Amino acid sequence: MEYFDKEFGIEIWGDYACFTRPELKVERMSYDVITPSAARNIFQAIFWKPAIRWQITRIEVVNPIRWFSIRRNEVGAVGSGNAKARPICATEKRQQKNTLMLRDVRYRIYARMVYLPPERRPGSPSRLPGEDENPAKYHDMFKRRAAKGQCFTTPYLGTRECSAFFRLLPDGARNGDDLLKESRDFGLMLYDIDFDTKGLPPMFYNARMVDGVIEVPDINSEEVLR
Repeated sequence: MEYFDKEFGIEIWGDYACFTRPELKVERMSYDVITPSAARNIFQAIFWKPAIRWQITRIEVVNPIRWFSIRRNEVGAVGSGNAKARPICATEKRQQKNTLMLRDVRYRIYARMVYLPPERRPGSPSRLPGEDENPAKYHDMFKRRAAKGQCFTTPYLGTRECSAFFRLLPDGARNGDDLLKESRDFGLMLYDIDFDTKGLPPMFYNARMVDGVIEVPDINSEEVLR
């Protein structure tokens, strides 16, 4: 893998967010702040190519951490996909579940592109880009799309019903005066999914916020627990 030196920043915000803790599967409860995997998905929703992946480097928390709880009706069954199978009756399988979510969130997230060698890229080799790939091409494509508000899919804050708004940050936009002036140790937090390992095991890291800033370790760092 080859790291592109250029770091990009985007500001994201939304009315609601839920970065679900994997250890709580029956009733959802969000982490206190956005996870690196959720941040990566937002960059990926704006721009993605088989030759790259996004490495989150930094998360800045702007708004205070606010919580609220809702109760929702969910269907406690999964369709089989067989056309001859009995359809699911929502009234028979309905379950009420509580969700502890975040509200009025705003973050600034930063990431670098990582160049993947051909053997590690998803998809058919015949469809992979040629040997003339260069960082400047991908940098320009991302900046153009982010500046215009373009995206392949609608970015979301943890769950798809929590849509996110975003804007491209100018270069050197770190350490704004409006960051949350608070420090916390969030403990063990989901880092991402290990897509290179069979079974797709989760990875974790010890997240700590200092004056509104969370420094995210590299995926190959010893700080990332597998």
